[in-house]
Amino acid sequence: MVDVLMIRDVSARPAIEWPTCLAILLCYGTWLAAGTVVYRFSPVAGLALLAVAIAFHSSLQHEATHRHPTPSAGLNEILVGLPIGLLYPFRRYRETHLAHHRDGTLTDPDDDPESYYHDPARLARLPWPARWLLGLNNLFLGRLVLGPVVGFGRFVAADARRIGRGDGAVRAAWLIHALSLLPVAWIVERVFGMPFWLYLAGPAYGGAALIGIRTYCEHQWHDVPERRTVIVERSWLAPVFLYNNLHIVHHARPDLPWYRLPAAYRADRQHWHGLNGGYVYRGYGAITWRYLLRRKEPLAHPPRRAAGP
Repeated sequence: MVDVLMIRDVSARPAIEWPTCLAILLCYGTWLAAGTVVYRFSPVAGLALLAVAIAFHSSLQHEATHRHPTPSAGLNEILVGLPIGLLYPFRRYRETHLAHHRDGTLTDPDDDPESYYHDPARLARLPWPARWLLGLNNLFLGRLVLGPVVGFGRFVAADARRIGRGDGAVRAAWLIHALSLLPVAWIVERVFGMPFWLYLAGPAYGGAALIGIRTYCEHQWHDVPERRTVIVERSWLAPVFLYNNLHIVHHARPDLPWYRLPAAYRADRQHWHGLNGGYVYRGYGAITWRYLLRRKEPLAHPPRRAAGP
């Protein structure tokens, strides 16, 4: 591990990162244009463009969890908190994603909320249809088709348990989310002229599936934490993902805004490849070809599976 890469040089960051602010305006503008103009002329094209805007918005929400484009968490929440993707409360996503950034416990099913691994003992207690569904979700095709509903179901179940234990912060996050959905539903039905169920089943689900392309290979188990995080060198989706395809760079330097990630990678490509142990793909096409109908990772967390009961 190169300690200098973990320095969070907040003092060197501008008070407002204008490229990210412009990206937010572009995102909401694209969303509105897709729903009010494109959808009227071509429903299929409108739905597809809405899905891309929702995936782009998810990437902007990810930036906001790391104090971009401003140092104010509250202001960033206002800027990207409108839940056009419908599914996840921003405050809950922010909390779970920052927990995910504890690289020492990355991929651990108990400590990493974004892990796709499972504790072997708990996995064995699941009924076989649930294990079968989780197995399908570990195929690349399964992650696109089933990933949004499987991920959302696990997220809601975990939060329901916390609310049941009296966690007021989680309850408040979901209440804010529910209230924030009201203007989105009004815009979808009254301004776009689109049935809300169609928006949920089409663009919202499709946007989550697009993000699933990025997250499918994002992390793997390795006993060296830095080797758990991928590099996907190039893709036409990289701008939609705000260059988080260069994921080891982001994990090492979450203080860097999205528009500086490519230059940081190009400046020392060999270093980044060495840091993550060569966990590198040329593009998402290579991932699709290799894992479309094949599981890349086991369901059980490898070190726990090796340890046995």
